[in-house]
Amino acid sequence: MLARYAKAFFNRLFTPLARALLAMGVSPDVITWLGTVGVAAGAFAFYPRGEFLVGTLVIAAFVFSDTLDGTMARLSGRSSRWGAFLDSTLDRVADASVFGALLLWFAGRGHDPWLAGVTLVCLIGGAVVSYAKARAEGLGLTANVGIAERSERLVTVLATTGLSGLFGVRWLQAVGLWVLAVATVITVGQRMLEVRRQVRASQEAPATTDGAA
Repeated sequence: MLARYAKAFFNRLFTPLARALLAMGVSPDVITWLGTVGVAAGAFAFYPRGEFLVGTLVIAAFVFSDTLDGTMARLSGRSSRWGAFLDSTLDRVADASVFGALLLWFAGRGHDPWLAGVTLVCLIGGAVVSYAKARAEGLGLTANVGIAERSERLVTVLATTGLSGLFGVRWLQAVGLWVLAVATVITVGQRMLEVRRQVRASQEAPATTDGAA
């Protein structure tokens, strides 16, 4: 619910900029690519060195491109299946870059094998959460459930990492990653159960109808 209101707010906020970029001939796809490259560059340039505050600020600046490109596509009337595919695919690249860069820190100069493992769970789990939804939709089903969707995962990791860098309180980042890892695993389970429920319902429907007849 909160993510929905935030998205609507930023859509309105970025509308003037979106109009200006379209007037300059900039394509929404260009913004999508720029945002992904910016997030990946910011993550790998700063997180593996333990520069969490600067890295988070850079990443956050480019994360907003995910809203900007959507606003541009809507205003231009050029929303397409290609644009949706590109946006979704590059979102996975951006997310993996954030957790991958943190993993490099914990496995390297951060010297924390436990948090390296937790971050790996977040990285793999996030990919599985996204795949579960895509695979369900490919089968004509839905998997729009879960306590840790992409927006929640991204906000949690960026907020706790940025604040830990700002105040030097590293336990805050650790708590955020542990909570996120657990929530991500739960989300995978929720989506699997939801798809299983839909499959069972579709298999039982004909039998119920025949019995009623």
